[in-house]
Amino acid sequence: MVTLKIDDKKVTVRKLSTILDAARKLDIPMPTLCHHPELSPYGGCRLCIVEIKGSPKPVAACTTFAREGMEVITTSPNLEKLRRTTLELILSDHPNDCMVCERSGDCKLQELAYFYGIRENRFKGERRLYAKKDNNPFLERDMEKCILCGQCVRICDEIQGVGAIDFAYRGLKTKICPPFEKDLNCEFCGQCVAVCPTGALTGKMWTNKGRQNFIEVDTVCPYCGCGCNLTLYVKRNKIIRVSSKEDTINEGWLCAKGRFGYGFVHSPDRLKKPLIRIAPKEQSAISLQQSNPHLPPFSKGGHGGIFNSEIFREVSWEEAFDYIAKRLKEIKEKYGPDSISGLSSARCTNEENYLFQKFMRAAIGTNNVDHCARY
Repeated sequence: MVTLKIDDKKVTVRKLSTILDAARKLDIPMPTLCHHPELSPYGGCRLCIVEIKGSPKPVAACTTFAREGMEVITTSPNLEKLRRTTLELILSDHPNDCMVCERSGDCKLQELAYFYGIRENRFKGERRLYAKKDNNPFLERDMEKCILCGQCVRICDEIQGVGAIDFAYRGLKTKICPPFEKDLNCEFCGQCVAVCPTGALTGKMWTNKGRQNFIEVDTVCPYCGCGCNLTLYVKRNKIIRVSSKEDTINEGWLCAKGRFGYGFVHSPDRLKKPLIRIAPKEQSAISLQQSNPHLPPFSKGGHGGIFNSEIFREVSWEEAFDYIAKRLKEIKEKYGPDSISGLSSARCTNEENYLFQKFMRAAIGTNNVDHCARY
């Protein structure tokens, strides 16, 4: 263990802890843009600079290890002046479009500019300009808003183990991009979006859906059995976006399905009532669609499309269950139990999936059971 003083307050931390770790333990506020507790130290933004007794110049708290007997000062007129200047330099290469930015109100850079009262920038000069050309379905990348904090690069490499992006070029031309500046083509887990401190990375599904006044609903991901915790941002009874809090079982990390796969909730193709297929002459919905190319592939709320009176009819749950039981019994008696197979859904609970496989094995008498999240 190591004991040191920060702003005349004693604190004891483990060896190899940084000054920033010790300051956070004392709940001392310190501005950062490139730091994340789950990622390796980077020291790129230089906003967490501190003064150490006996040291000739300020050092970055996030990359400096705490030492026994160290005396640290986290705020002084000189430090605040340096931080303000550093922030102004970052903002000098950043577009001033907070009014239409998707992250306005939830942007660390905007919050720091507000805290330091920066209304006009003293530094004028060349600014990076990039054309938007991403054709991926999930992530919006506005590289003019990138502050090169490197969090997206580190999380992609250290947490996801993918390494889909990295720093390219040098100096003013430095940018974060996929290999050969091609369109982003990765797992689209959205981890980079979760840690981006500005509006450089956002979800395409979130665009112009709202930024403030959400109802936050904590729930569990409906897909695989990992049980990741989700926070749904709801506005006008619709899910606008999804994230996860750091103090959850999944530590705030999500996969592509958990972060972006919520479109089914409000899909007009969701079935609202049980349907029984009554297509004449064994005509399938696919063949009907092929013969009628202008027919919508699915219905709007169970009416029209392929779910029309020629193929399906709406029934009660009692009638649907009776029909299922009758057909399963007929097929089992005629062709045997192994002629029947069951495919379960990850959107069901563990208990429901257990009952389903129990039904297939005990009632039907077959082991032909599979699950979409088995892999």
